[in-house]
Amino acid sequence: MNVANQKIDLPLLDEKGISLFVKREDTIHPLISGNKYRKLKYNIQEAKKKSVSTLLTFGGAYSNHIAATACAGKEQELKTIGVIRGEELVGKWRANPTLKLAKEHGMRFHFVSRENYRKKEAPEFLKALKKKFGDFYLIPEGGTNELAVKGCKEILNAKDVNFDIICSCVGTGGTLAGLINAARPNQTVLGFPALKGDFLKNDIRKFAQNENWELISDYHFGGYAKFTAELVNFVSDFKVQTEIPLEPIYTGKLFYGLLDLISKDYFKKGTKILAIHSGGLQGISGMNIVLKEKNLPQLK
Repeated sequence: MNVANQKIDLPLLDEKGISLFVKREDTIHPLISGNKYRKLKYNIQEAKKKSVSTLLTFGGAYSNHIAATACAGKEQELKTIGVIRGEELVGKWRANPTLKLAKEHGMRFHFVSRENYRKKEAPEFLKALKKKFGDFYLIPEGGTNELAVKGCKEILNAKDVNFDIICSCVGTGGTLAGLINAARPNQTVLGFPALKGDFLKNDIRKFAQNENWELISDYHFGGYAKFTAELVNFVSDFKVQTEIPLEPIYTGKLFYGLLDLISKDYFKKGTKILAIHSGGLQGISGMNIVLKEKNLPQLK
């Protein structure tokens, strides 16, 4: 499934002689948007191939992956279980737009403490889940595995060969690995991590088959789910200027960083850039709740 590349017209781009297009992966599906659609595609096929009727995965309170898995499961007539980080959410999930959406699409929740959540890859923890829920098809937190990378490789298509730079935000690294594997030898793939730390490089190398990539690690705004009023205002302004909605956890950091690099002449004149919009817009409602609590401006 191919989606449109939207040209961005901003004075900065004209001034610097840069062509910037956005691949609107956020429009791929009304509920299973962007990279989550790509990551789940082959995993769901594999679950059905193995005749497993239940998907089990992990995520936090506002996880795009949790919401997408629930919606995809219902669409594909599969049961879904979400192991949710934070026992305090047991009596509060109805006030959480992401978890409410997941529940409305049939997901069963299993809330665990943050301490136990860190054990999510441990054999004994998974064994206990099997004992509690029976047989299930396991999808890791964030959805990244070999089948997810295979799906994300399909983001790029024949119409994208003329771009010099491919950019994406980075969470668990699966989307970036797929882009790296799909990119042409003359293309460079840049990842903008939403998290602090260098561990992502090793995670990406597990799946990436090429060396035509690098991480731009200066725009995480303090780490995962961290942001500032400046970033929130940027996201709102970007929507007004381009009619493209973003969110401050992933895509906002990507475009903030990308435009900042352009302003600093990081790219030579005439460079053609394709930025991947990985979706995640379902999280805006929940994000506005958090912003209100922090007395920060709301996303428009």
